[in-house]
Amino acid sequence: MWVFWLIAAGIFFIIEMATIGFLVFWLGIGALLAMVTSFITDNLLIQVIVFVITSTILLIFTRPLVNKFIKTPKEVKTNAYSIIGKKGIVISNINNIEGVGQIKIDGDVWSAKSFDEEDIAKDTEVEIVEIDGVKAVVKKVTNTSEVSV
Repeated sequence: MWVFWLIAAGIFFIIEMATIGFLVFWLGIGALLAMVTSFITDNLLIQVIVFVITSTILLIFTRPLVNKFIKTPKEVKTNAYSIIGKKGIVISNINNIEGVGQIKIDGDVWSAKSFDEEDIAKDTEVEIVEIDGVKAVVKKVTNTSEVSV
């Protein structure tokens, strides 16, 4: 029966390598411990109990500890949302009433509108607050710092 547990452990470890959750690893360790138990007893019920109990204990007590050391980003901002919080320069006056205005950020030109409904003149430094449809919603920057143009 030890061959079964060795194969099961191998399958669990292969599945773990294909996933990112660090969950199936503990089942592989439980299968290895069940394999060791199979050398001591031929009783399949005892081997299964060892597998279930050790896998459960390892999962409950060590997974939270491992999660402290493995840092996973909560949310990766992509596409248009990656510019939120960045600074740019107004290249065409922003006027919300007329629906016109453009900014340049990271070398790209974006249609823009003002966050607080005020007109923003050309060459003013702005910060992107949010994305509304296809337009960047911006506000004037009060302090001067590096601009992503």
